[in-house]
This record gives sequence, structure tokens and C-alpha cells, in this order.
Amino acid sequence: MNLQYPIGQFECPENITSNDVQKWIADIEELPAKLIDLVTGFTEEQLATPYREGGWTARQVIHHIHDSHHNGYIRFKWAMTEDTPTIKAYYENLWAELFDAKTAPIHLSLDLIKTLHAKWVYFLKGLTEEDLKKAFVHPEGNVTISLAEDIGIYAWHGNHHLAHLNIVAGVL
Repeated sequence: MNLQYPIGQFECPENITSNDVQKWIADIEELPAKLIDLVTGFTEEQLATPYREGGWTARQVIHHIHDSHHNGYIRFKWAMTEDTPTIKAYYENLWAELFDAKTAPIHLSLDLIKTLHAKWVYFLKGLTEEDLKKAFVHPEGNVTISLAEDIGIYAWHGNHHLAHLNIVAGVL
């Protein structure tokens, strides 16, 4: 098993269907409960355990999911209110090294993920077919990403890190 990408890398279908979008939104909606169910019983030792050699600890992964998805939600808002904006990237590896990612109680991010995803899913379910075509430019590689594709990216991202946490839990 590839521990860095235990579910593989995201592969966007050439033609994104409404079924794809609905499934991805369901993944985003279900992530908080799956995450909370998995990690609530983690010991301090498990929280300090990296999912692979050289990887983040479980605690860092949990805080990263919030940081990343919080940025993702804002990117959706920018794309909906501006004409193909260039988004602000962030240095996720540096964020994961900040003291809060290494020491903060996980319930702080778990509570935020639960609330963020509830609001985000409400927002996503209200998007029209035209809205899903709106896009932003990611400055790393100057890549244009539609909202439909980004829903898939974030659904994958949540499941990707859930798999990392399952490795720490000994499930994978």
C-alpha cells in the first residue's frame, strides 16, 4: 500500500456529471461524523503517531483537515463572487509545523470541521449547474479549477486524510 496516497490520487472525470457532484457532496457531508467516530478514542500516543515515516502526526492531520477545508470554503465564495479570481495559496506544510497544529486539543478542529462542513454542504447543495462552471485560478501552476472539480478534490482530500488516520488506528 502507498502510505502517502492510500486511496490513490484524485482523478477527475473528463465530464463531471450531477451524480459525481452529488456523491462528492455526500462525502463532504459524511466526513465529520466518520472523522469524529474514528479519532475520538485516540490516545495521546496515537495522536503523536505519524501515519508514515516522515509524515504528519494524527494530530497534525486532523488540524490540517480543518485548515485546508476552511481555505477551500473561502475559495468557493471567491469563485462565486468574483470573475475567475486567482486564489491565495497557503503553505500547508508550514501551517502543519505551527505550534497549534502540533499541540492543540483535537476537539477544537473537530468542532470546527463539523460546523464548517454543515455550512459548506448547505452552500454546495444550493449551487446551480451554471454555478458549478464558475472557477478560480490556483497560482501554483496557474491552473483553472471549476467549482464542480473542486468539490471532487475536497471530497477526495477528506477521504485521503481519513485513510491516513485509519492507518494510525490500525484499520488499514
